[in-house]
Amino acid sequence: MNLTVRPVDVNYVHQTWPLVKPFLEEALQKGGDFPDWAAGYTIEHVQLFVVSGQWLLLVAVDEENTIHGAGTVSFINYPLHRVAFFTTIGGNLISNQDTFEQLKALLKPHGATKIQGYCREAMVRLLKRYNFETRNTLVEVLV
Repeated sequence: MNLTVRPVDVNYVHQTWPLVKPFLEEALQKGGDFPDWAAGYTIEHVQLFVVSGQWLLLVAVDEENTIHGAGTVSFINYPLHRVAFFTTIGGNLISNQDTFEQLKALLKPHGATKIQGYCREAMVRLLKRYNFETRNTLVEVLV
């Protein structure tokens, strides 16, 4: 199956949302076995960031435009780089060299010079295929 990665224009997010929501919810659930207090946002927050244009919604579709996966990206400006930071990503069979190259080509026009994201261990292993390197380990505590 050939998949094409496409951005969803903010004007079409409301129409697309029911189709992508299950993928994004799964991503939030699989993100890790964390206590409730550790949650940074819910699926409703993800929707708000996407419909307001603060986050970019991406979909992976087949030849019949059936969605097989989705992800959301925020952009962070640092002095030396503009980072495309994956806030969610979920789906089936969406990670291969072709879809990764498409992803990079889609993010460059948004000014991205790097791609980052927090990942569970299984995703870290998968992303090493695409030359991702582990940089830090996040720790946290409530104050």
